[in-house]
Amino acid sequence: MELSVLTAISPIDGRYRGKTEPLADYFSEYALIRYRVRVEIEYFIALCELPLPQLQDFDHQLFDVLRDIYRQFTLTDAQRVKDIEKVTNHDVKAVEYFIKEKFDALNLQAFKEFIHFGLTSQDINNTSVPLSIREAIDEVYLPLLSELIEQLNDYAEEWKNVAMLAKTHGQPASPTRLGKEVMVYVYRLEEQVRGLKDIPVTCKFGGATGNYNAHHVAYPQYDWRDFGDRFVSEKLGLEREQWTTQISNYDWLGAIFDALRRINTIIIDLDRDFWMYISMEYFKQKIKAGEVGSSAMPHKVNPIDFENSEGNLGLANAILAHLAQKLPVSRLQRDLTDSTVLRNVGVPLGHALISIQSTLKGLRKLILNEDKLHEDLEQTWAVVAEAIQTILRREAYPNPYEALKQLTRTNQKMTAETIGQFIEGLDVSEAVKAELRAITPWNYTGM
Repeated sequence: MELSVLTAISPIDGRYRGKTEPLADYFSEYALIRYRVRVEIEYFIALCELPLPQLQDFDHQLFDVLRDIYRQFTLTDAQRVKDIEKVTNHDVKAVEYFIKEKFDALNLQAFKEFIHFGLTSQDINNTSVPLSIREAIDEVYLPLLSELIEQLNDYAEEWKNVAMLAKTHGQPASPTRLGKEVMVYVYRLEEQVRGLKDIPVTCKFGGATGNYNAHHVAYPQYDWRDFGDRFVSEKLGLEREQWTTQISNYDWLGAIFDALRRINTIIIDLDRDFWMYISMEYFKQKIKAGEVGSSAMPHKVNPIDFENSEGNLGLANAILAHLAQKLPVSRLQRDLTDSTVLRNVGVPLGHALISIQSTLKGLRKLILNEDKLHEDLEQTWAVVAEAIQTILRREAYPNPYEALKQLTRTNQKMTAETIGQFIEGLDVSEAVKAELRAITPWNYTGM
């Protein structure tokens, strides 16, 4: 069967391809090859700029021509690399040979042995993958997450004065405002985004076992560590890990995965809360003509978008946890277990994109049901007990907490009349009674 959205094994590339397709530019096999070519080309240019003695005559006006090898990289180019790999049985060496073919076509044969000069495969892989992750986060993930935060912020403003019965331990608690509860998620997400952006995106670039052995033996007069620092920073926008084995330490990459997992966990919390608010009828959902909520029950309009988001975020977090825990562990100077794992770094981001889009879809279908929020507050006058006993404490009234506890912790329904009768029976001034009478479940919502 030919690969299509109907035959793909993974729903990321199948059912949900429309939601995850932007990530193909960063995490597909084509994208990985393109990133490898980009690093190799930029490394060759950096050697020319050093310059190495054998490269000092290289025409710098050709740098743009070289950069076009990766800037105009096509699927046909990627297939050529894969064809070479069938012979080499080595993916990075195939990239090197592909670029050498390009040099031949440009009549640059005299310089082509400085492609991949002194490097090992992981100098390319451990720069290409972090670079793809950083750019995918900056260019695809964060803009979509910002859209979610902006939508929540809009709702927080729209609903800032909507009183709502709070539930702690699932039981009625001091009233709050719907907008404030949404703002909690805005704050949490913004804090974690700030933390994510502060994490350095690091890479390994130091030769076969991290010591620049080949570079140093060929050209001992150069400070190759300084060269590596500048190349990684200036050409790739990454940060070079100063002490490594043959592969990256992956510690900061693990930190990025953990940061993404925290953001996902917050969105799971949000999904579950809005799912509950819908079940409590605080929200109705916009109905789209032709949609079916149940194959058997015609009346149903299910909160499927929040459920879809929660499920995909769970998958994303499971993979992110494995990535963060596995990658920093390698036998001695390296084993190959990181290689196959790294090819899956786009998978949790794919699930995250699906989830955020589903959460946004669910949020944008909400219709506020203020009548239900008002009704729940009307049925729960006991929640003003905290306010009354606190003012009585201020007035040095004897045992105010106990008095309100005796009043409210019975099977008697608390109503405005019940609370009013209690207030009238208090031995306090008329001014204090007036203050207490003014408290309602709708205005006892704090700052």
